[in-house]
Amino acid sequence: MTATAHAEDLAAFVDASPSSYHAAAEVARRLEDAGFTALLETDAWPQAPGRYLVVREGAVIAWVVPTSATETTPVRIFGAHSDSPGFKLKPQPTTGRLGWLQAGVEVYGGPLLNSWLDRELRLAGRLVLDDGTVVLADSGPLLRLPQLAIHLDRQANERFALDKQTQTQPVWGVGATESADLLAELSATSGVDASRVRGYDLVTADSARGAVFGKDDVFFAAGRLDDLASVHAGTVAMARIGDDLAADHIPMLAVFDHEEVGSATRSGAGGPFLEEVLERIGLALGADRGERMQALASSWCVSSDVGHSVHPNYPEKHDPQVRPVLGSGPILKLNANQRYASDGVGSAAWRGWCADAGVTSQDFVSNNTVPCGSTIGPITATRLGIRTVDVGIPILSMHSARELAGTSDLLDLSRVAQTYFDG
Repeated sequence: MTATAHAEDLAAFVDASPSSYHAAAEVARRLEDAGFTALLETDAWPQAPGRYLVVREGAVIAWVVPTSATETTPVRIFGAHSDSPGFKLKPQPTTGRLGWLQAGVEVYGGPLLNSWLDRELRLAGRLVLDDGTVVLADSGPLLRLPQLAIHLDRQANERFALDKQTQTQPVWGVGATESADLLAELSATSGVDASRVRGYDLVTADSARGAVFGKDDVFFAAGRLDDLASVHAGTVAMARIGDDLAADHIPMLAVFDHEEVGSATRSGAGGPFLEEVLERIGLALGADRGERMQALASSWCVSSDVGHSVHPNYPEKHDPQVRPVLGSGPILKLNANQRYASDGVGSAAWRGWCADAGVTSQDFVSNNTVPCGSTIGPITATRLGIRTVDVGIPILSMHSARELAGTSDLLDLSRVAQTYFDG
């Protein structure tokens, strides 16, 4: 696959994944098409080798057990997250005034607020019905946060800040709020009787499709690249695992929800999902506690999330020496204060996997005056004691409604993931 073809496939993946619940479902759909069997947590799991996956809300874990796997066979985890910053629908969401219909939303994570202005937005997520049925919902283009005209704020280009409560409520129609119902509007597009909706988890997403552009098609822009770029790379790599898989490890893709708000949920990296799946795999292989601990001690986790490319207009915000740039390869993320889990051993392993894949890797470290964020990496390492290395791709406009990546970096990340899985 060429870099452009890979990016176009990512555009389709992002378009199918406007919420974390849609992303988990799209990963499952693609892997089931590749021969994986979907399991339910409420069922007994098979003990036979094979390709399996399990979805927990907006999270999904997939793995391949080779025929010669034993009680102490380690795992190789490629970890990522399915959620992205934006806005989440509040209770009693139908609001408005002065003849406008608006949606009551709450800020989710740390979005770059001004990037959400003047875009056609989708409302997507899950509806929970009166019998417990969960329905994935997607409104298509419905909402917009219209910006105030320059004529009405002559200083807008000198200073600009949005009030998170009063100036981030998108419009979705005109009319009287008494005769409008945003949930009914969404339910109708989903084929659901609105009177049956008892609960929901709905977020906004940019409705514009991802695009390749720039000189020599070097750029790819789309919403939710943080972190669907990594989810897609891992999914593509998992789908390509052949029947001749090396028998010395169990490849695993672990996609978590709620990373942007701390990961402390049942489907987040701070929750028990990964630990429980690993335990059930160990039990299926006949491992006792000691043997499971042996397996974990030999295991790896590659935590993949986006990082900052050096910005040509703000070079002072970056380290003066370590300056990754789009199109020059995936990044190895390092931080002295362990905001990333990478250390010398993990760095050597990552560079080895990149070399085996024929991919150039770049280093990323923050400017000492600009603290970095964190990832699922330190959380996974802390919970399970698995050797973990933090990596990703460099991007610009992180946490914007539409982020910018290097087209070749997207393919290179997937190539390294496949080499890592193949062993």
